Amino acid sequence: MRDHPRPAARRRPGRRRGARFVIVLLAALLSACGLVSGSVMSDNVRPGPKAGYSGRPLTGAQLTVTSKEFTEQIVLGQMMGIVFEAAGAKVIDKTSIQGSIGAREAVKSGTADAAYEYTGTGWITYLGHTKPIVDPHEQWKAVRDEDRKNGIVWLPASKLNNTYALALNSANFKKLAVRDLSDVAALSRKKPSAVTMCVENEFATRNDGLPGMARAYGMKVPSANVRKMTGGVVYTETEKGTCAFGEVFTTDGRIKAMHLHVLADDKHFFPNYNVAPEINAEALKKYPAIAEVLAPVTKALNNTVAQELNRKVDVDGEDPHEVAKNWLIQEGFIKEA
Repeated sequence: MRDHPRPAARRRPGRRRGARFVIVLLAALLSACGLVSGSVMSDNVRPGPKAGYSGRPLTGAQLTVTSKEFTEQIVLGQMMGIVFEAAGAKVIDKTSIQGSIGAREAVKSGTADAAYEYTGTGWITYLGHTKPIVDPHEQWKAVRDEDRKNGIVWLPASKLNNTYALALNSANFKKLAVRDLSDVAALSRKKPSAVTMCVENEFATRNDGLPGMARAYGMKVPSANVRKMTGGVVYTETEKGTCAFGEVFTTDGRIKAMHLHVLADDKHFFPNYNVAPEINAEALKKYPAIAEVLAPVTKALNNTVAQELNRKVDVDGEDPHEVAKNWLIQEGFIKEA
């Protein structure tokens, strides 16, 4: 199953100590066994007209970028590395590490210097909280402030918010006349047979998935109306209308490609997963220009951009590095030397 920035499952406090031990052990193994390998990026690029800084402020720096292994993360990791190159740095590419913890520990330990991470993942998965903060900016501030003790600096977040949602195809969108999750709840009470759902196995059982969503909105969804399947199949079955509603991630490129309509989470049940640069504190202290180099790129990221870039990789089969580079050139953040 693809690792995705999801809320951690509810767990008893007594389990946290064991989880921290596993994280520390994994970090040691990554470092000692050389499991995190990398290659030098070799793009011949310079700052573009909208880079937001002058000169090449990272000249002489050697920076290592990392990411998790799913499409969006790889594209963001490539993006980060390329703008570092344009600013003059030698960049080591250690993107596509399996699992959230591996990439996180690479930044925390200094094996990597920087990554794009999600505020909800930081708050819930890494810092151990169970209740998300509704306001996106306040969620970012809380993560930024608490994570300082771990030697990690969170630079300002983007509008890109990769969280859970329900979606439906155009025919069902028109037929059922629903616009948000409260509408789905009302429909489930009025006509339960109309609310059929295609969801991933995990989403079907998590307190922060379907069960929690149903409680928060007062949805009445009979178990017989819920079909469990793998993530990729959810999209195709929702597109076909096998289920009226499908569980999706809000920045997935298949949403636009399949003409799916995403419903608003009007009660803000799902956590915010805004993307922000997560930087090793020592690296930022040594190379403070990292912040100004990344700022305009991060500010330009949003769900529409992410859906389009993810689509180019997942639907069109393009290379993540080229997708990232072409977007940076298009936006004026870099240019070919």
